[in-house]
Amino acid sequence: MSKYPNTLTTLWIAASVAAVLATGCNRPVDDATLTTNVKSALASDSNISQQPVQVAVQSGVVTLTGNLSDETASSLAAQDAAKVHGVKEVVNDLTVAGLAVPPTIISPAAPSVPRVATPQERAAIAQNQPLPPPPDNAPPAPSYREVTVQAGYDLPIRINESLDSETAQPGTPFSGVVTHNIVVDGYVAIPAGASVRGTVTDSKDATHFKGSSLLSLQLNSIRRHGDTIAVSADPYVLQGKGRGANTAEKVGGGAVVGAVLGGIFGGGKGAAIGAGAGAGGGAAVQGFTRGQQVHIASESVIRFRLEGPITVRTAEVAGDAAPEGLQQHP
Repeated sequence: MSKYPNTLTTLWIAASVAAVLATGCNRPVDDATLTTNVKSALASDSNISQQPVQVAVQSGVVTLTGNLSDETASSLAAQDAAKVHGVKEVVNDLTVAGLAVPPTIISPAAPSVPRVATPQERAAIAQNQPLPPPPDNAPPAPSYREVTVQAGYDLPIRINESLDSETAQPGTPFSGVVTHNIVVDGYVAIPAGASVRGTVTDSKDATHFKGSSLLSLQLNSIRRHGDTIAVSADPYVLQGKGRGANTAEKVGGGAVVGAVLGGIFGGGKGAAIGAGAGAGGGAAVQGFTRGQQVHIASESVIRFRLEGPITVRTAEVAGDAAPEGLQQHP
């Protein structure tokens, strides 16, 4: 007998192994396994591994919930989940920095462009019901277009940390998030929760400058879908009165918004800050005989007026109705 196995036998074995492997690859993954695999995928992404994402799976549809720090983290979580084998769709129902954001849906076949959930899908998501079946025809290719947020627009930013004229130093960085979708011609130019970065450009303690304090902030950039966009905006300046005065003046930039959004939307630190942040819209002052300090509390909303336009390429169409409390660019 030959020491080499029969060729037909070898081919039969190889074909059998291939068939078994193919069957295993095509076998549907049960929901419990999908839940474990999606959680593992999120945990292995160092960019979002510390974010509080909750995962629920029903019939292969993954729903993500939780309150994330910014829009980029939300997008990364949805994309990571969509790449897991066996996932049919990903419902991104994450809130961003305590802000209500319309849920989006990603299909693993085309995960790069999430679409805003339809009213029927939103109702199903709110009631923890299965999503309605998709239409028989394939969805059309996304329509990209360039949109521009024009110079002069007051960009609303919720500040993540407290800043005051007594302790802040020039060069001190600060961060925040855009408070609502900035919509131009029906397209979302800048999504709610997009993170921003800025710098303290000037700070004067009332004690050392003849009782007149000063705090000047410069907005530097916006993070949108993983891309950093440089921003040119007027500085936001607060100046305190001299000795004996008890009011602060707004010197430049947009007006302070008299609301702490974390409290309004029921999330973030704002709900805990409550009246401590002040009904004065985040610009608090301390009136003592030594002069008035100016202060911007964490979770306050301030506006930076754009000096130059912001142009982006997007396929994200605004939902038919923004959540209550959110505004849209005219």
